[in-house]
Amino acid sequence: MIKKVYKKLVPFRYRIAALNISKKLYGYLLYGKQVHCVCCGRSFRKFLPKGNGLVVRPNAECPNCGSLERGRLLYTYLKNETSVFAAAPSVLHVSPESFLRKQFIKNPHYIDVDIDPDLARYVADITSIPYNDQSFDYVICSHVLGHIKDEKKAVDELFRVLKVNGTAFILTLIDRQADKTLEDDSVVTPRQRLELYGEADLERLHALDFIDRLKRQNVIVEVIDYREKFSSRDQQRFSLGDGQRELIYKCTRLV
Repeated sequence: MIKKVYKKLVPFRYRIAALNISKKLYGYLLYGKQVHCVCCGRSFRKFLPKGNGLVVRPNAECPNCGSLERGRLLYTYLKNETSVFAAAPSVLHVSPESFLRKQFIKNPHYIDVDIDPDLARYVADITSIPYNDQSFDYVICSHVLGHIKDEKKAVDELFRVLKVNGTAFILTLIDRQADKTLEDDSVVTPRQRLELYGEADLERLHALDFIDRLKRQNVIVEVIDYREKFSSRDQQRFSLGDGQRELIYKCTRLV
């Protein structure tokens, strides 16, 4: 009951801010050198756990900047393998990770969007992006498409606003043991989604066919497991995940 009242009285953005502060404070109790966050440069004895009632991932979230395994890997890839942080390219960032947004925020051509006004500076529905065709050099969309009812329309919109020779980096939760994405229209409640897909707000659980769901006549898709660039020791030290959430789908528009 107290939790319900708290949610009703305190706006979401303030609840998030309070939660982040509490995590930062707890981070001081985790002083150590066993793990290192490549995003904020802080080291700890361990990272915070992350997950839900069914699956909890230990050693997942940086208490200082809030980065998760997928975010640390994506940031490292973007920094090392692309020019996205150089020369102020035009960037569309869908449902932005706060720590990654801080790296872009000084770029005048950076646009962060979310359907929730508390989570980004600009409000936009991914199935109807309010920008002209070929507006962006880069699009970043991490762990969004699994939550979208009309996934095909959302993907079409991402590629529509991407410039020719532009690149979209897309990540999602992948069941690497399955060939076909799991979708069931009869699954409608959060509890059902949690039990079937592993998260209460997912519309589907992607599988190895996710690459085919992204392919278009004018787009080539490359699957990148950037964890392979690191030794097993560094994968553990930086906590880069197990590959279910961290595969990077690099999508380049040709025409």
